[in-house]
Amino acid sequence: MPNNHSFLDKLDQWQPAISQENFITLHTLECHTGGEPLRIITRGFPELAGDTILAKRRDCQQNHDDLRRALIFEPRGHGDMYGAIITSPERENSHFGSIFIHNEGYSTMCGHAVIALAKCAVESGMVPQTGKITDVIIDVPCGQIIAQAFAENIATPTIITKVSFNSVPAFVFADKQTVEVAGIGTVNFDIAFGGAFYAYVQAPSINLDLSPENHQQIIDYGKKIKTEVINNIAVKHPFENDLSFLYGVIFIDDKNMTTDLPQEIHSRNVCVFADGELDRSPTGSGVSGRIALHVANNELSLNQSITIESILGSTFDVQAVEKLNYGDFSAVIAQVTGNAFICGKAQWLIDVNDPLKHGFLLR
Repeated sequence: MPNNHSFLDKLDQWQPAISQENFITLHTLECHTGGEPLRIITRGFPELAGDTILAKRRDCQQNHDDLRRALIFEPRGHGDMYGAIITSPERENSHFGSIFIHNEGYSTMCGHAVIALAKCAVESGMVPQTGKITDVIIDVPCGQIIAQAFAENIATPTIITKVSFNSVPAFVFADKQTVEVAGIGTVNFDIAFGGAFYAYVQAPSINLDLSPENHQQIIDYGKKIKTEVINNIAVKHPFENDLSFLYGVIFIDDKNMTTDLPQEIHSRNVCVFADGELDRSPTGSGVSGRIALHVANNELSLNQSITIESILGSTFDVQAVEKLNYGDFSAVIAQVTGNAFICGKAQWLIDVNDPLKHGFLLR
């Protein structure tokens, strides 16, 4: 009988018994930012057609959505999986482009993904390190994002300890809105854009507890409120129809939830987006929209940073660094800071003969 190491070696060296042509092979780098997963596709995804990121996104939607489902859905993923498809850049001064994928489809911006992508790009050498601070410029569906990766050293290997990025113009779309939601009652909310549109709801106003053990009720409330807001208000981006949709609902608790809440924590942010996905991080595009709300309400000034925590207690720092006009809106540029961690590398096989090759979800 073979010893255990020999037995495991056999498993480790497994190769398909049938023609490789019957398999699609995809390689990924697995990360998380504040607990929110990011599956970066590094090899095997078809080159997407189009001169812009939005055009490449449409090509993926129309021609390669089966691969999104295969990587995000079970058995390779789960209902809260999130991914990034790396593309060629749209602009001459950008390093690369990225399309963001989730259980419902495709998002327009993702701050937690930008943080992880910038870290991985510099640590891998994909973007050459230029000192203790390296700019990483990424084209995403909502525009060009400039991130800065902060290194612990300038030796090899490079270790990135935090990443900051400046948002696209963030603005308040509609404030002081009200909607009636079955099973919840009257819900007051604001809508702001930070790369995607969110409805912002004060959790205490609907007696919603934002603790992790209450995640199922948070998801349920988020889905119900999102549906009613969509039914009552049409969001409209000032320049791009592809960005004109409500992406999620963000619940806020700015009260001291526990007596041991660190004093430096401003508030808790819990986002329910796509088809009932609950963000484990504070949501990068979400805190960008929030800072626009705070500035518009004269609650914060330029360059006044606050720390917002997630449902897990992980944090992003955010501040407004610039005011500007954006179409008919008064907007700000938000600067968001956080850190990501690499937690795995994977090779995924899609057997063309597998009846469940494109995945499934049981929620």
